[in-house]
Amino acid sequence: MLFELANDSVWFPSPEFALRDPDGLLAVGGDLHPTRLIEAYRNGIFPWYSAADPILWWSPDPRTVFTPDSLHISRSMQRFLKRTSLHVTLNKAFEQVIQACAKVHELADRGVWIHPEMQKAYTQLYQLGHAHSVEVWDNNQLVGGLYGVSVGNVFCAESMFHTVTNASKTALLVFAEVFFAAGGQLIDAQIRNEHTASLGAHDISRQRYLNKLHTQNTLLRTNFWTPRSLKA
Repeated sequence: MLFELANDSVWFPSPEFALRDPDGLLAVGGDLHPTRLIEAYRNGIFPWYSAADPILWWSPDPRTVFTPDSLHISRSMQRFLKRTSLHVTLNKAFEQVIQACAKVHELADRGVWIHPEMQKAYTQLYQLGHAHSVEVWDNNQLVGGLYGVSVGNVFCAESMFHTVTNASKTALLVFAEVFFAAGGQLIDAQIRNEHTASLGAHDISRQRYLNKLHTQNTLLRTNFWTPRSLKA
């Protein structure tokens, strides 16, 4: 059963009602107002749709995640991180990152889902302190990064990009180590692919994911999201 959302309420149905085919499709309609988006992420739900479609809301099962003990850094990547001159920052250029992610997806013909409406909505979340970006710089040139939404000690990664080799891996791995060290418990990659799997992402059931989301036994370090350098 596919639920239709009302414009005058931010209520969402339980993710257990999501369709199996297509996997995770739960609801249609509503809007991308920050209050609705925050409510969605707090309940393991996210929007994903093309500009020509109505807003579609998803909660797939299983869910692909990184945990503190699953992160995998290969020996070659360890050597790269030690030697690279790439510089990694947090929350220094959110709008540039989301625009770059949109451009990369469009050029790769992966479907235009980070369209202007989505960019505007997540930029508003960033301004409210709920969405965040990680940037990778080569001197003063942005060459990689990722963005997503924080829910307590869970970070829901939305998209990442790179224009030079290993830049997106650098963004994720550097951020993950700092995030987990500060009390983060889960990085949500949403859906499994070869790239995230090679870095240690694995599948857990939607129910286990929701349990982690709703039962947060550790707190993320105060002021963790303050804009700063993560790797010089």
